[in-house]
Amino acid sequence: MATNAGHLPKSQCLLFTSSLVLFCLFNSCLAFRHKHLNLSTRALHWSSAGATWYGSPDGAGSDGGACGYGNLVSQAPFSSLVTGIGPSLYKSGKECGACYQIKCTKHPSCSRRPVRVVITDFCPGGMCLSDSAHFDLSGTAFGAMAIPGQEDRLRDAGVLQIRFARVACDYSGKNIAFHVDLGSNPNYFAAVIEFEEGDGDLNRVDLQQASGEPDEWWEMNQSWGAVWQLNPGSELHPPFSIRLTSQYSGQTLVAKHVIPKGWQPGRTYRSVVNYL
Repeated sequence: MATNAGHLPKSQCLLFTSSLVLFCLFNSCLAFRHKHLNLSTRALHWSSAGATWYGSPDGAGSDGGACGYGNLVSQAPFSSLVTGIGPSLYKSGKECGACYQIKCTKHPSCSRRPVRVVITDFCPGGMCLSDSAHFDLSGTAFGAMAIPGQEDRLRDAGVLQIRFARVACDYSGKNIAFHVDLGSNPNYFAAVIEFEEGDGDLNRVDLQQASGEPDEWWEMNQSWGAVWQLNPGSELHPPFSIRLTSQYSGQTLVAKHVIPKGWQPGRTYRSVVNYL
């Protein structure tokens, strides 16, 4: 029997409808995952890396390191559980503040339990350069992978093969803070951006001054490490709002008027926003 154009037999219609529903559901799921992609919900993906340690056995590696965090590295929430990283993961400083789970399994003193560490420094040569991925850990972080009481024995190994996985940061409820660089002045502004939780590795930072239009934002440049700067060529008028864009989810936060009138170089100004 002939079929009218534009109409399908019932069995084919049901098949087409089912396929269409599956297609829509599949693409909706893809859109959902893309829109809400973040490290808090992503499954862990473990890879192999080399690991060494530097500084004092119970220290934070170095005083601040290449990311610009200064003596914060030894204080909570970093608490000396920090690492320098080779070029493959440092990415010219864009991964400053990124968090990883690390664990060792091959040495007799390894606890096999994961430890969360934060990138605060850069390791430019030696095994950090030759390994596909390398963590140059603080003495504290290296020892944290050990069975309790065997920290020194593990540190005596000097070099380990470890497993690592990128994870969301958790700074125990701290909000994002801005430590104003000492070189800042009315015509130039730079700050270390601290404590981005969750998927908050920054892809873009923008500044809005008080005298600007509501939709006028100045794009800041990553100066080095976790330091972002703006050199507009003219005087800036506080208070400043700072807009932060995550490189993972694309989520945008605005720290409204976080840098007040009368701001001073060397001071830290805390926002009321974060990515978790």
